Amino acid sequence: MRKTILSITVLFFITSSAFAYLKWLSWFWPVICALFLAVAVYDLLQRRHTILRNFPIIGHIRYLLEMVRPEIQQYFVESDITEDPVARIYRSVIYETAKGELATVPFGSELDFYAHDYKWINHSCFPVEVEQADFRVVVGNEQCRQPYSASLLNISAMSYGSLGKSAVRALGRGAKAGGFYHNTGEGGLSPYHLESGADLVWQLGTAYFGARDKHGYFDPVSFREQAIQPCVKMIEIKISQGAKPGHGGILPGNKVDSEIASIRRVEIGKTVVSPPGHTAFTSPRELCEFIQKLRDLSDGKPIGFKLCLGRREEFLKICSAMVETKIYPDFITIDGGEGGTGAAPFDFINFVGSPLKEALFFADITLKEFGLREHVKLIASGKIFSGFNIFEKLALGADLCNTARGMMLAMGCIQAYRCNTNRCPTGITTSDPSLMSGLDVADKGQRVARYHQTTLTALGDLIGAAGLHSPEEIGLKHISCRQGGRILTLEELFEPAKKLSVHEEHGRHVASKSEPKAPTPPTG
Repeated sequence: MRKTILSITVLFFITSSAFAYLKWLSWFWPVICALFLAVAVYDLLQRRHTILRNFPIIGHIRYLLEMVRPEIQQYFVESDITEDPVARIYRSVIYETAKGELATVPFGSELDFYAHDYKWINHSCFPVEVEQADFRVVVGNEQCRQPYSASLLNISAMSYGSLGKSAVRALGRGAKAGGFYHNTGEGGLSPYHLESGADLVWQLGTAYFGARDKHGYFDPVSFREQAIQPCVKMIEIKISQGAKPGHGGILPGNKVDSEIASIRRVEIGKTVVSPPGHTAFTSPRELCEFIQKLRDLSDGKPIGFKLCLGRREEFLKICSAMVETKIYPDFITIDGGEGGTGAAPFDFINFVGSPLKEALFFADITLKEFGLREHVKLIASGKIFSGFNIFEKLALGADLCNTARGMMLAMGCIQAYRCNTNRCPTGITTSDPSLMSGLDVADKGQRVARYHQTTLTALGDLIGAAGLHSPEEIGLKHISCRQGGRILTLEELFEPAKKLSVHEEHGRHVASKSEPKAPTPPTG
């Protein structure tokens, strides 16, 4: 009771002092006292919050500060190079390039060049000028009848529902203007994806949104109706994603309005949790057969799958199944465990899934060991924001890259940590009309296109500085890395690790007894 009296007395004193200087508002004083008294009574009677019962009225200040903590942390506490999860130096350069502003840095780098794992490009004394910045990669092997020429940088999977309609429309406009693809995410093809006429990669998740029957199983008829649309250039089977591998996608119920429910064929207002695994296939061989099925249903469009690397022996078995069935995916997207998401369980987003760099290198050498690399393109996804980020992923084996948070930042995302609440202040990850109305679709679409072009131009400059002429020439030897007291190229860092060696045992490919598994570098 003494705490209660103290809280009310302090606030009474502060308020009285304020009104002493604002005598012209003295008529409002009784109303203020009544409001304070009502709040104090409510705080004392409620049983949900101990802080408010022990410290009525004043306790609300604590919750107010907690609510704005991310903004305070981001704007006033963290340094420019703190990666939580996207460092301010990256956010700043994306904002500036997206707006077409000067994206140069004065005075000197803020990075510690002598820190462990610091990386740099080994430039040439004889740099060249790379004229073409709109680098393209053809996706589609000999089993594909409609190969697609993809940009080197594209929009990674983000579903309508996770993003609001305004954000989806802006991304589509940017992709159309810039000539790169827009991955739909597993939420299905919405009218807002189709509106701009941009190239689309239709992602098919475990719930088969847009291609499912009333029981949630894969429906080939519905799939074909969507897949043969001209704007759908490729189809991606989502096995897992970096932020929550082994866990189905999550769309909070407060985002599931009537339109989203209709597109996904789910209940309005109910949280949608996709199954953790597929029902259309349950083994590596069945996955290959499903790839061929989708290829036939789509009239020969490129078919691939996306995964976050987990148990490495399972990836070996998938490669073995490709060899046995002679069915090859046109591409494999490797999503790093550091990938982002709108909503994920704490343990999954922090402690499940292999980071991108090791996973990408493993996938590249494994496909080569099985003689599959010429059939399959590798797409890298996970914390890719700048020209150097792309350069590094190409060195590790990627053919092209996707970015989600980079494109969100280009639209004006301020990293407010509100993605899962439907209260995104920038109108990007919300279906609230009042918040979405603040996002100008035309302007943000231009920013997305400008960020894409500027980033590829920066990549071209880096390629030229290394004395190279095209992205295909980039290799592990072109990047050095500080490892404790040693300086190693990525080639020296990765290559000494044991190479993959497999043999057939009882009809299955397994690692040899001497554990010749894929390389695992010390760090990086």
